[in-house]
Amino acid sequence: MSVLERDLKFIESKNDLKKQQRLLLFHRIIGNKLIVTGGVILTLLTLIALIAPIVVPYGPYEMQVENRLKAPSVDHLLGTDNFGRDLLSRIAYGARVSLGIGAMVAFFACLIGLIIGLLASYFKTLDNILMRICDGLMAIPGVLLAIALVAALGPLKQNVVIALVIVFIPNVARIVRSTALVIREETYIEAIRAQGASTWRIIALHIAPNTISPLVVQASFIFADAIITEAALSFLGAGIPAPNPSWGNILYDGKIVIFNAWWMTVFPGILIILSVLGLNLLGDGLRDLLDPNISKGKKGR
Repeated sequence: MSVLERDLKFIESKNDLKKQQRLLLFHRIIGNKLIVTGGVILTLLTLIALIAPIVVPYGPYEMQVENRLKAPSVDHLLGTDNFGRDLLSRIAYGARVSLGIGAMVAFFACLIGLIIGLLASYFKTLDNILMRICDGLMAIPGVLLAIALVAALGPLKQNVVIALVIVFIPNVARIVRSTALVIREETYIEAIRAQGASTWRIIALHIAPNTISPLVVQASFIFADAIITEAALSFLGAGIPAPNPSWGNILYDGKIVIFNAWWMTVFPGILIILSVLGLNLLGDGLRDLLDPNISKGKKGR
C-alpha cells in the first residue's frame, strides 16, 4: 500500500469517526426527554413571535373602544383589553419583546460574565476586585437592583436589558471562575505553560472553551429568569414603557380589571409559565447531556 493510499484511508476513517460521533450525539439529544420537551415548547413560542405579523388579525396598537373588555369570541379569540385592543395580537407581539429581551440578557450576561470570570480566575489582584464587586451586587435582591437601575437609566427597552444584564453577570462570573480555577490546575495546562505559551493564549484557547458547557446550561436558566424579571418590572410599572406590548405590560393592564376581564391575566400568565417551564426543562436536559456524572448519579438511585 502506497503512502498516499494509507493517508487517504486514514482521512476516511477519521471522517467516519466524526460522523459516528455526530450521530451518537444526535441520538443522545433525541433520547433526552427534557431537551426534546423544552425544545418543542421554546420552538413553538419562537414561531409565534416570528409569524405574529402574518397570523394575527389586528395590529398590537389598534384600538376599538366600542369593543373594550370583550370576552374571547370568534372575532377576538383571546378577547380584548381595556382599550379595545385585540389580546391575541398583543400577546403574539409581546412574545417578540419578552423572548427577545430574555435572549439578549442571556447572551450579554454570559459573554461579560465569561470575561470577568476568566480574568478573576487567572489574576489574583483582579480576582479580589471583581469578586468583591460581584458580592456587592449579589447582596441586593435582583428585582430591587433592576428597578433602581431602570429608574436611574430611564424606562427604555435597551435600559431594561442593561439593568437585567448587570443583575445576572455576578452569578455567571462566579460559575466561570470556579470552573476555570479547576481547569488551570490541570496537568495539561501546566505542560502548555511550560512550553512557553502566553497567558492570553492559555486563557483563550485552553481554559475558556472548557467553561462553555456549564455556561450554556446557565444561559438557559438566565433566559428564563430574565423573562420573569422583565414581566415583574413591567407589572410594577418599571419595565417596558406602555403602550409597547410585552407579557408583563399586559399583566399590568389586566390587574386593574382582573375580576371583570380574567383573560387579560390568564393568557399572558400561561405563556410566561410555558416559556419558563420550557427553558428550565431545556437547561436540565443540557446539564444531564453535558455532565455525565449527573446522569450516572441519577441512574444509580
